[in-house]
Amino acid sequence: MNASTLNKLVLLLLVMLAGACKTKKVIVKVPETGVNTTVVNKKAENLKTLADKDLVYTSLSMKAKANLEINGNGNNVTMNIRMVKDEKIWVSITAIAGIEVARALITPDSIKVKNSFQGVYLKKPFSYIHRYTNPQVNFALLQSIFSGNTIKDFMVEQSGLEQQNGVWLLTGNQGDLAYRVLFNTLLKIGENNLNDVKSGRALKVVYGEYQKIDNIPVPSNIRISSIAGTQKVNLTLDFSKIERNVPLEFPFNVPAKYEVIN
Repeated sequence: MNASTLNKLVLLLLVMLAGACKTKKVIVKVPETGVNTTVVNKKAENLKTLADKDLVYTSLSMKAKANLEINGNGNNVTMNIRMVKDEKIWVSITAIAGIEVARALITPDSIKVKNSFQGVYLKKPFSYIHRYTNPQVNFALLQSIFSGNTIKDFMVEQSGLEQQNGVWLLTGNQGDLAYRVLFNTLLKIGENNLNDVKSGRALKVVYGEYQKIDNIPVPSNIRISSIAGTQKVNLTLDFSKIERNVPLEFPFNVPAKYEVIN
């Protein structure tokens, strides 16, 4: 894995999303027909109804089987994801035989990625991800996508909100970033679309089956399509385990012999 591949891996780690399940999944069927979920004819009340469906947590630990395709080259890997809300996101990617090939630690201020296979290491400010994404992408947005929750910056009265075919549709713009969020009949996000036509960057996230954690529906699988210039990433995640609000460790030691990549 060379420096170019590592940079592509950085892109992956920054656009992956996660939902999760207990060891034994109990799938929740998403009804095809929605019900009238309008509380009152006030946008603020309807936005609150949707936000109230978010999974509340202080920490999350998740494991998924993943099929990763970068610019047409596909691989099957396992991803372990750990989060402390508003503080850090830790990701470990392992290949065949459980050999770890990469690890990342993302905070609101920084991103660190090490390539255990090649012995190289990258450390950058969080703004580094804006080489691949819109400047409006921040840590809060990433953790919302990982947890399958609503994105706070979009849940504002300036956004457009309407019901179409029995489900909610949220639309709006932040600078050059246009967003289109389709909720399903469980009042959970079914599809996220983020587009920056000016820079040629786009991210589409489709949440598939759901299961319940403490009676709250969360995604069981997810399909991600990302385009950033010539970089194209497709990722399918199938989750097998989640633990919520448990003590977690975030090991990230870099041996002195590792080469630092700019």
